[in-house]
Amino acid sequence: MLEILKIRKAEERDVESIRLVLERYALERLLLPRSSKNILENISSFLIADIKGTFAGCVAIRDFNSGLYEIRSLAVPPEFTGHGIGLKLVRSTVELLEKKGKCRIFALTLRPKLFLKLGFKLVSKDLFPEKIWSDCAVCPKKEHCDEDAVLMEVN
Repeated sequence: MLEILKIRKAEERDVESIRLVLERYALERLLLPRSSKNILENISSFLIADIKGTFAGCVAIRDFNSGLYEIRSLAVPPEFTGHGIGLKLVRSTVELLEKKGKCRIFALTLRPKLFLKLGFKLVSKDLFPEKIWSDCAVCPKKEHCDEDAVLMEVN
């Protein structure tokens, strides 16, 4: 399956597919939901996994400025899980950000092993007050967060 997988920039036509997969996992409290409007406003921050024209996953990049980037909204529809698509999306995101030069890339995740395979390190969430102030403050799990923070520093 990975041999026919393409990672591409998201387009307006992907908004509903992104929203639906994020909503599915948000209902399971695995990630935060995003509205169609929010996705459309941030469409340039998304990458899409595409298998012969079929949506097979997404990931987004959030730029906190000062060389700090977050990998977020990583989701693969259940029918495509277990094939390394999430790993490929994260790897493609890291490769894209490495081109920007020196930076720090982080994620809050329930699947730290995926990130550790790519060279990320486990760190304290306290390293990312920008994230805490913006997203964690409105998260239903804010008092009992079960996510791990991972970080990669690119020199």
